[in-house]
This record gives sequence, C-alpha cells and structure tokens, in this order.
Amino acid sequence: MASQFQLIMRSGPTPGAAYTLEGDQLTIGRDSTNQIVINDAEISRRHARLTFQGGKYVLEDLGSTNGTFVNGQRLAGPRVLKPGEVVSFGEQIVLVFEVTNIDAGATVVSPRATVVPVASRPVIPPPPLPAEYAGSVPASPVSVSSTPERKPNLVPIFIGIGVLFFLCVCGGFFWWIDATFRWCVFFPFLSGC
Repeated sequence: MASQFQLIMRSGPTPGAAYTLEGDQLTIGRDSTNQIVINDAEISRRHARLTFQGGKYVLEDLGSTNGTFVNGQRLAGPRVLKPGEVVSFGEQIVLVFEVTNIDAGATVVSPRATVVPVASRPVIPPPPLPAEYAGSVPASPVSVSSTPERKPNLVPIFIGIGVLFFLCVCGGFFWWIDATFRWCVFFPFLSGC
C-alpha cells in the first residue's frame, strides 16, 4: 500500500480545504508560482517548503515574516512531519498534516497540489409545481427564500390601541362631566365652585 500525504486547513481563508501533497519539492506561499497557494496576508510570497525525503515530508521555513510553526513551536530548521501534527503559518493559518494509506493497484488521477473543499452546500431544487400548473407560466416569478419569514412585532400596535382607548375613555368622561354640569363635584378645587 502506498501513502497519500495531505494538509487539511482547519482555520484560514478556506477552512476544510485539502491540499494533496505530490512531488519531491513543494513550496507554500501567497504567490501564484507556489505549488500550494494560500492567499492570506499572514503568508509570505514564498513562505515554506516541503521536501519528500525517505518516504516522509520535511518542512522548512523560507525566512517568512510571520514564521512557520509545528505544534506551536517556531521552526528554526528543517523538521520531519508526523501524521496528526499541526502546522501553522503566522497566527491565523492552521493546517493538519495527514497520511492515508491507499491501494497501489487503484487508479488515482490527481494534479500536483489540489484544493478540494471538504464541505459544500448541496443545491436544493425548488419544489415541483402542482399538476394544474404544469406547463403554464406563473404570473410572477417564483422566489425561494433561504431565510425564514419574520413575524411582525405586534407590541407597538397593542400599545397604540391601548393609548387610543385610554384617550377615548378620558374624553368621554370629560364630555359626561361637562354635559351634566358636574365640574364642581369632581373638581372642587376649581375656581367658581
């Protein structure tokens, strides 16, 4: 069985991306001439190099500004990567080095270093139209919204109705006092009572 090596991005610009490692020497950096391109400000143009030696990958920093780390320790020289080790570029870019055994007899087609998104959103088709609408053109376009509809907030409406009711009751009360000449009964402190 042959081994397949890859780096899986845990945090950075494309979390979940898998970089398959193939070849004797791979460079990692922001520049498009690298075999593994990570477009982020924390990555130098030519940040690090992976070299395949004796069936293992050796990682070394190429004098990057933000540094290359393995399991939280900054690289001072070349280091052989072991499965499960955490490789960091700067503070935000975190990848995990993984090794999987594959059947040598199986046919595998893969370019040098590929980015394969691990999790992608499935495309959900719109629901089918009822039979009576089949073949007809709808009057307005059908829109499929991914966000649930928000219910209106009824509290301001109830407060407005309550205030209006209170004003009507007060107005009716003062109209009744005025119509029955009871100002002095209810308000004896008024002048002229």
